[in-house]
Amino acid sequence: MKIALIRLREAGQLMSYRGADDIEVNDYVIVEADRGVDYGEVVEVGETEAIIQEDESCPKEKSSLKNILRRVTPQDSQQIKDNQRQAKDSLKLCSRKIREYKLAMKLVDAEYSFDRKKIVFYFTSDGRIDFREVVKDLAKIFKIRIEMRQIGVRDEARLFGGVGSCGQPLCCVRFLKSFEPVSMKMAKTQRLPLTSGKISGICGRLMCCLFYEYKTYRDLAKGLPKEGQTIETPQGKGKVISVNVLKRTVCVDLGDGKIEKISFDKPE
Repeated sequence: MKIALIRLREAGQLMSYRGADDIEVNDYVIVEADRGVDYGEVVEVGETEAIIQEDESCPKEKSSLKNILRRVTPQDSQQIKDNQRQAKDSLKLCSRKIREYKLAMKLVDAEYSFDRKKIVFYFTSDGRIDFREVVKDLAKIFKIRIEMRQIGVRDEARLFGGVGSCGQPLCCVRFLKSFEPVSMKMAKTQRLPLTSGKISGICGRLMCCLFYEYKTYRDLAKGLPKEGQTIETPQGKGKVISVNVLKRTVCVDLGDGKIEKISFDKPE
């Protein structure tokens, strides 16, 4: 039985669902939720065991998975658009409540579940926030389930979208299923300038592409000498002055103004 990894709503969590035999990646679907019905986008379809490896929240028993009910219909799409319009008004009301209680939090976005039985408010903050009074007031007004969810700056960038320094839409918007930890080691391996403006995304964190490009650079760098290293060449000994990892070539200074380019075979 195939199952699908689905991102609920536009910014919700990734969840696994069964009933994906005729479902494809990028399809929008209506799914069962804890307390009703919701919608989401299919980001992956596969066998149960493969999805479980990526989704730690996925139940180990297939029978425990909730169901995909159907692909989104034109009528469903209209309801989703209506929900999104109503969420904008709800966002303004929530903002007023946050200012009323003088809470140190930045409200980012709001989303209704498909059946409008729940609304999720996304916010950023430097620390923990006691928003219980705000939730009580909002519950009295909306008379539905209220959820306040704190997110990071990377999630905020995904919500608003944008264009990266490469000129392409942000990876987190286009295809990334989840955020992986990115380190300075990955930037060093790719021989990038270690200045924040060069290796940071619009969220202010290290660019996500450093993670999924790291393995390629690491593998291609195997067997290559380092800059400053003295190596033996057909023309004699020389000092490595530059390394091109992707082309697996190095430039060697042989002295007296002689520069030799040497190519290395790709690692097996």
